Amino acid sequence: MTQAQARTVANVILVTAGVAAAYVVWRTPSLRRLAGQTARIWLGATVPAYMVDQTRRAWVESGRTA
Repeated sequence: MTQAQARTVANVILVTAGVAAAYVVWRTPSLRRLAGQTARIWLGATVPAYMVDQTRRAWVESGRTA
């Protein structure tokens, strides 16, 4: 088996496992609620932090002073 074939097999296995996990989460109401809450927390915390960081970087790179 070549390295390219091994990567392809590994990718297929990972995609299959991901689809199976998504199916289980989608079909189980408690897991679906948990996934929704986790997504809201992640989006509510990391996205604004990323935007603030990018705004700060852009301000610094523009060379302007406050």
